[in-house]
Amino acid sequence: MPRHPQKPHRAMPAAENAEGAVRPPGEDSRQPGPPPWPQTTNDETGPDAVGPAPAEDEHTVAMQELEDRWRLALADLDNLRKRHARELERERTVERSSTAAAFLPVLDNLELALSHADADSDAILEGIRAVRDQAVNVLELLGYPRHAETGVAFDPARHEVVSVVDDPDVEPGTVVQVLRPGYGDGDRQLRPATVTVAKRE
Repeated sequence: MPRHPQKPHRAMPAAENAEGAVRPPGEDSRQPGPPPWPQTTNDETGPDAVGPAPAEDEHTVAMQELEDRWRLALADLDNLRKRHARELERERTVERSSTAAAFLPVLDNLELALSHADADSDAILEGIRAVRDQAVNVLELLGYPRHAETGVAFDPARHEVVSVVDDPDVEPGTVVQVLRPGYGDGDRQLRPATVTVAKRE
């Protein structure tokens, strides 16, 4: 059977595709697609990187510093409270010792007076008065002066009335007798004086 000469196969030019679109030489003949995500290096943070933002890091550090300072302040306050309690107890001990030591001479003189009980009564009486005056002086040095004055106006802050008498020779409301002396003044008052007061009209 006679063969017909075949026409040589003509290759499609690189610049044409199936749709007849012309592409610049050397460009990939694949269909165009969406651009790829930009590549990130190791020292860059991507959109899905795990970890807090810098602002959150600063906030966490600041909160930690405040908490540490708060705990340190609590520890300092507790130490100060304990030291103050120790110092207060030490001061109280010293004060009690000083007060007791101040009354030792009073006790010595009382014992001396008792040892001379068989002596002259006037001498014993004089010795007792001296011991009383010594004790009053100790209280005054401690800040508690004695109040046993008569002829002064009644003061409810310093006097406690136990009786009222009619005495025309004194002004009404005047202290005419002190039954028990008072000691101290104001906030440092040990007790008020127990008195008898002239009757008011």
